[in-house]
Amino acid sequence: MSKASWISDLSTDNTRLSNTSQDSSSPTSQRKSLHKRFKEKISHNPSLDRTLVSFQGNRDVPFYGWFKYREGFSEQLVKYLLMELMPRPGVLLDPFAGSGAALFAAGALGWQTKGIEVLPVGIFAMQARIVANRIHPGTLRSAVTQLSTINFSDYYSESYAFKHIAISRGAFPAAEERELIGYIGYCHQAIVDEDVRTLMLYAAFCVLEEISYTRKDGQFLRWDARSGRSLGGKPRHLGRIVPFREALDRKLTQMTEDLGLGVVQQWLFPEISLPTAQMPLPELIEGSCLTILPTMVDESFDFVLTSPPYANRYDYTRTYALELVFLGCDDEKVKQLRQTMLSCTVENRDKRAQLQQFYTSIGRERDFQNVEATFEHQEALQEVLTILDTYREKGKLNNVNVARLVRNYFYEMCFVIYELARLLKKGGIIAMVNDNVRYAGEEVPVDLILSDFAESFGLSTRHIWTLGRGKGNSSQQMGMHGREELRKCVYVWEKSYDG
Repeated sequence: MSKASWISDLSTDNTRLSNTSQDSSSPTSQRKSLHKRFKEKISHNPSLDRTLVSFQGNRDVPFYGWFKYREGFSEQLVKYLLMELMPRPGVLLDPFAGSGAALFAAGALGWQTKGIEVLPVGIFAMQARIVANRIHPGTLRSAVTQLSTINFSDYYSESYAFKHIAISRGAFPAAEERELIGYIGYCHQAIVDEDVRTLMLYAAFCVLEEISYTRKDGQFLRWDARSGRSLGGKPRHLGRIVPFREALDRKLTQMTEDLGLGVVQQWLFPEISLPTAQMPLPELIEGSCLTILPTMVDESFDFVLTSPPYANRYDYTRTYALELVFLGCDDEKVKQLRQTMLSCTVENRDKRAQLQQFYTSIGRERDFQNVEATFEHQEALQEVLTILDTYREKGKLNNVNVARLVRNYFYEMCFVIYELARLLKKGGIIAMVNDNVRYAGEEVPVDLILSDFAESFGLSTRHIWTLGRGKGNSSQQMGMHGREELRKCVYVWEKSYDG
């Protein structure tokens, strides 16, 4: 999500927009005009930093040390935003719930919470978290103790074998994969207690990376030369490949020790946490918020706290390929997930026809037309899209589908924001973490465009809080266009009582 202080100043921003254009004739007037309109809302919030708005802030929280889910914000950010913006508990929604940081941290403060998540990885992590909050540590410890006498190979069955996809094939040493499959068979065949089984399986889920020839690296899986894959370029050695049994034993020890500390939320917020029996458990909905939000009742939520995927080509289905295969996803399911998720990669196809059909089927075609008109009339966005289309035609984009990515991302986010505005109660708040992006030297002011969408749908922008340090563009971008900083923000939108 980097370097040099952000100065929220119009003249500086205008210079930035001018300098980042690949072509000196590239227009920036609409983006400058939009910045001028929101200038007074943009401010540096010294209480926010990169650690707080990323997974790094969860490193010392027991549950988050179990599985490395890097896409999300910290529970401390949730606490800060709720206490700062709406300290009295109500009903909270996270439409891009991830591994549930917003839901569980808000629940610890007494909020009723609901989360929507399309990726099975996040759903499984949240389900394991719910189990971890209610299971007695001794129950899990007893099951773990029995493992020393178990030969996992005795439970191996092809029925539990992974349905590998191209990116996961050959990811594990053959003997270790067989041991892993045998362990999965043991969990299903020999463990009767459903909660214990969930956490035992989750332990294996959490060690997939360290027992494999792969490592998560940005939007890619990096492969070790020992995998036998033809990798091209300089062979990589990613460190020790840990035997499955060793990794599993270490993970289960960590989990039982952490559970011995007590409920995760009590550990994190001891001064304000509720007794375990009173903590509201989140309601989880698996699927796309694009089709789930429109079915919800008007004015159902007091607070929306979320971080959508960024428009940065990050493909979650590749990064979490091993975990998806573990959860039973085959090639067809993974392809389906990639297209169902909010468009943020160059492979995402246009969802317009599906959205139009869906809104028509639920009797809301007029709403569809309203949202689409708002998207089409956002002039700063259309300015960017026109430039990117021109660059595509001239061969100046490093991928011809970048323009389509940006268009699809904002098209779908326009629907998301419309629905969130409809679902928010009067006096309610939306807080959203997101990054601006740049393609071919063109800055895309995501914060301003989304805030304009929000205002078009009856919300007002209270803050566009920036971090003290923004996000640096990629090394490839710096080499071609120079070093420029992008705003990394938390937007705060509200719905007035008289709106």
